[in-house]
Amino acid sequence: MPDDIVSGKSSDFNRAIEHLRTELASLRTGRASSAMVENVSVEAYGSRTTLVGLASITIPDAHTVQIEPWDKSIVKDVERAIIEANLGFNPVVAGTVIRIVIPPMTEESRLKMKKLLGERLEHGRIAIRQIREDVRSQVKAQDIPEDDKYRLLEDLDRVAAQFNDRIKEIGEEKEKEIMTI
Repeated sequence: MPDDIVSGKSSDFNRAIEHLRTELASLRTGRASSAMVENVSVEAYGSRTTLVGLASITIPDAHTVQIEPWDKSIVKDVERAIIEANLGFNPVVAGTVIRIVIPPMTEESRLKMKKLLGERLEHGRIAIRQIREDVRSQVKAQDIPEDDKYRLLEDLDRVAAQFNDRIKEIGEEKEKEIMTI
């Protein structure tokens, strides 16, 4: 049973990594990505909804995001939400389609994104540490021989180190995307 404690938390570690990936997908790079606007909150039909639930988002080329609301009556609401989200984009409405041209990133904006990337990566590492500490306290509370506790704690540290390495790899990959001109 004690082995289940460490192996059972693997899904928590994976969830932390997936959350980090989702967070990083919204970071702006030099290329257009639907993730940049998917989670913009739009006031429509009397409630707030994410943009991905109200419109089709396509990427016609490397520097353009095209948004086509399924209900043509909310085009202005979507435009207003994008402006209010302070993403640094100026949406252009052409009939029932909203186009966002992603301006090239300056060196200053690349450095800001790199700093923000570092903060988000640190949040990911903190999540891994918290999960590790939860499991560590569960293992220490078990009524099992000290040798087994020691082995479980070593396994836990090894698993946590693997996930921290994955965070580092993800961060290096995203940094490369951000800094590519």
